[in-house]
Amino acid sequence: MTVRSMFGRMRQQVLCSLHRRTVALGNRGPIVSFCFDDFPRTAYTTGGSLLKTFGGRGTYYVAISLMNTSNKLGELLRTEDLHSLVENGHELGNQTYSHVSCRNLPVLAFRQDVRKEQEAIREMGLVPSANFAYPYGEVTMAAKLAMGHEMASCRSIYRGVNGPLLDLNLLRANSLYGDTDRLPEVERLVSENEERKGWLIFYTHDVRENPSEFGCTPRLLELAISRSVLHGARIQTVAAVLAELESQNGNT
Repeated sequence: MTVRSMFGRMRQQVLCSLHRRTVALGNRGPIVSFCFDDFPRTAYTTGGSLLKTFGGRGTYYVAISLMNTSNKLGELLRTEDLHSLVENGHELGNQTYSHVSCRNLPVLAFRQDVRKEQEAIREMGLVPSANFAYPYGEVTMAAKLAMGHEMASCRSIYRGVNGPLLDLNLLRANSLYGDTDRLPEVERLVSENEERKGWLIFYTHDVRENPSEFGCTPRLLELAISRSVLHGARIQTVAAVLAELESQNGNT
């Protein structure tokens, strides 16, 4: 292990241990959520269709400044995709307006960019989500504290299964990249989630036969969904999970 990786691990441990906002998952698990960052169109046209086949829906974290553009992930979301996505029962999450790292902005400016995203969604006639994902997976202590007061949940790219206590200020999530060679790792996580009756979150970007390094093939996504169902997990959006938790805690 290099000095840099040791420092990174220590930094992650500190970030995960401070400014926590915990809630008990209770007996809700096992649950699996599938998230798509930056909202490439294939994440919706292909990924969304696969989820729907299994009765599930996904959470799509979007930065409005990326709308109607293309990059290495392929064509990104179009304006009309936002309404179609919500009409089909998926969740439209927040990933800042400018898709900017919290490491590159003062925390007040970063929070303002998150609010700008919310306002842009409202101007399109949609209800903005209170669920957030850090662009590039980069988190600072100041951002974790600020976003914890701003949003219902904040999702990281720190690996692991959530539960029995959830940190809503830094939900753990696991990359779903590549092809079926990644299936053993997927199956390990799904099995662990079943055993712990936890909440497992997968995230990816584009979903196509020749994906970017940050995307996956349709076959891998389909297998991840089917294995989750086979292991007794309910496929839910982040918003749906939090709504259940709110109802659960409200009835206790």
